[in-house]
Amino acid sequence: MKAVLLSIKPEYAHKIFDGTKKYEFRKNVFKDKSVRRVIVYSSSPERKVIGEFEIDTILNDSPAVLWTLTKDFAGTTQEFYDKYFHGRANAFAIKVASAREYNQKKELSDFDIMYAPQSFAYVEV
Repeated sequence: MKAVLLSIKPEYAHKIFDGTKKYEFRKNVFKDKSVRRVIVYSSSPERKVIGEFEIDTILNDSPAVLWTLTKDFAGTTQEFYDKYFHGRANAFAIKVASAREYNQKKELSDFDIMYAPQSFAYVEV
């Protein structure tokens, strides 16, 4: 099964697994719409694959509309959100359906990846 591995800052990655962040925001998303699973790589300083989640849906709208729809479970401040999407006409929010944190954190090499992706990487799981 194909999945995507996303690099996410640790403070936001962990919020996905404690349930306070139900949307992962992106300026662009992967083109393959058959992907239903996200593998979460917690970026520096942690640098570990910490879990995965199933995708409920991917929302695409203007940043203002998307914030209105997602703010209760954004896991971030509106100030950070607005800076992230500044000057963008479109914004994406990947909605988390169900998340599972790994008991044992994994390495990128466990997924045949040598370097952390800037945005995402396709992986087979």
